[in-house]
Amino acid sequence: MKNKLATLIATWFGCGYAPVGPGTVGSAAALVIAFLLVRLAGWQPLWFAALAAVASAPAIWAAGVTALGVKQRDPGLVVVDEVVGQWLTLAGARLLNVKSLVGAFVLFRLFDIWKPPPVRQLERLPAGTGIVADDLMAGTYAALVLFVAGCFNLY
Repeated sequence: MKNKLATLIATWFGCGYAPVGPGTVGSAAALVIAFLLVRLAGWQPLWFAALAAVASAPAIWAAGVTALGVKQRDPGLVVVDEVVGQWLTLAGARLLNVKSLVGAFVLFRLFDIWKPPPVRQLERLPAGTGIVADDLMAGTYAALVLFVAGCFNLY
């Protein structure tokens, strides 16, 4: 039962099974949720930092259990790390609209793929911590760029 719940969370309810770009699918799923929270509940940018913080502990647990279960250090089917990283990116927005959501998506994917220091180094942390920490750092970088872009009214 523990492994099934961990896999459900780690794959973000099946997004990790996408045949192409599961990480991108996970990020997109996080944005769909964010869009709904903004439109229907009036969420503000910093609330996504809180959401990412609260979701990080279960994400680390689920990623670690799932990675151990499939005997891989950072399996591609684990996408909950992209979800929390994407939400953290949104915390950098000065305002949330379609342009900032698209910008957050592009920036997060860029930093997640590029992995500038110390993003790549954080991958070396043990188990689920390493799986999630690098995406949180990528999300931090993306949030900073998104914030600066907002200061220049680019969205």
